[in-house]
Amino acid sequence: MIRIDDVGDADAAEAYSGALLYAPRQAVALRPGEYLDDDLVGCTVAGKNGIAYGEVTSVEHYPASDMLIVNGQMVPMVSSIVVEIDLAGRRIVVDPPGGLLD
Repeated sequence: MIRIDDVGDADAAEAYSGALLYAPRQAVALRPGEYLDDDLVGCTVAGKNGIAYGEVTSVEHYPASDMLIVNGQMVPMVSSIVVEIDLAGRRIVVDPPGGLLD
């Protein structure tokens, strides 16, 4: 949730409609299983079987799920497909259904 000083209701908040808001990275509190897009971009994506699929070039946000973009392909960020995210190792392990990354 975001709070802005001196904005106490929806009418006052309307002035910020469409604005791009920034926060210092250290001010962003992430819960387990939450990631910043910038942390995922550049991670190597590999299958559970060791097949390397490429690197995450961007993250897109859709109503059904966020999507990792890997070699121009969209990989849904759902637990049945993305099985491990190792930020320290810059590696994401996936178990894609047939045809997703083939």
